[in-house]
Amino acid sequence: MKGIILAGGSGTRLSPSTDGINKHLLAVYDKPMIYYPISILMLGGIKDIMIISTKDDQERFKALLGDGSALGISLTYEHQIEPNGIPEALIIGEKFIGKDDVTLILGDNIFYGQGFTNLFRRAIKNHEHATIFGYRVKDPKRFGVVEFDQNQKVLSLEEKPEEPKSDFAVTGLYIYDHHAAKIARKLTFSARGELEITDVNREYLKKGQLDVQLLGRGFAWMDAGTHESLFEASEFIKNIQDRQGFKLACLEEIAFYLRYISKEALYKKGKSMEKNDYGKYLMEIANRKHNQQYWESIDRDPVLGLVENE
Repeated sequence: MKGIILAGGSGTRLSPSTDGINKHLLAVYDKPMIYYPISILMLGGIKDIMIISTKDDQERFKALLGDGSALGISLTYEHQIEPNGIPEALIIGEKFIGKDDVTLILGDNIFYGQGFTNLFRRAIKNHEHATIFGYRVKDPKRFGVVEFDQNQKVLSLEEKPEEPKSDFAVTGLYIYDHHAAKIARKLTFSARGELEITDVNREYLKKGQLDVQLLGRGFAWMDAGTHESLFEASEFIKNIQDRQGFKLACLEEIAFYLRYISKEALYKKGKSMEKNDYGKYLMEIANRKHNQQYWESIDRDPVLGLVENE
């Protein structure tokens, strides 16, 4: 399984904050926004990840994350010349995907919830062709809406419908087989002047190959693409971290507990930031006695909260 993060776009909804920087490099409380989708892919067991950004921002992402080796993963970079829609990420990443399956996640989407890691890993393990994730919303008219049967087989997809057939919105997380790039290449631009990810999903739906995984009560899905949602996401992250005492989307911590990096490497990274809480947190984890046994004994997911045993 490969992973692609789409972190391009013009960022106009967050202007003027994004006039000089990619929005995915802005902080969501105490870490860059891009950390959150990377953490999701890492927790899903995906180690080979492509980040697609604008050409001007590509070097900034490289300066922040390098080639991923410090986290025990592989990061590669490509750029999007114009923001032509989500499916373009599949086209840009076609050679990267090759014959593998791929998980595509939008760079401004944040997921949180008890058991999310297991749910996501099961979806990766069990999916055959295409899987989308549905999240209950109060006003489905504002979203792409998925209708499904009792077996979570998708019946229909609608974009911002006047009379929604369900109250589940389609989130910015998608799992596809290797045919997705070919499907994306055949799309035509919509009235909005973009390639639409809904059209990719509809192609799978026509073949009876589209499943939906529902995120029920206890899950949170946030799109940090506006000033209001960015503030709300930061506030949410701060409250969770303050109350529960561990950090969300802490990539070094995840890498350590997945045994991608050593305790010494974790401590060294923390030491380089020892004057702030993030660095102190990493050093504290590295210094904790019987680390792995402690973590497993309380069944904690390193980024998303409590999680049942796999």
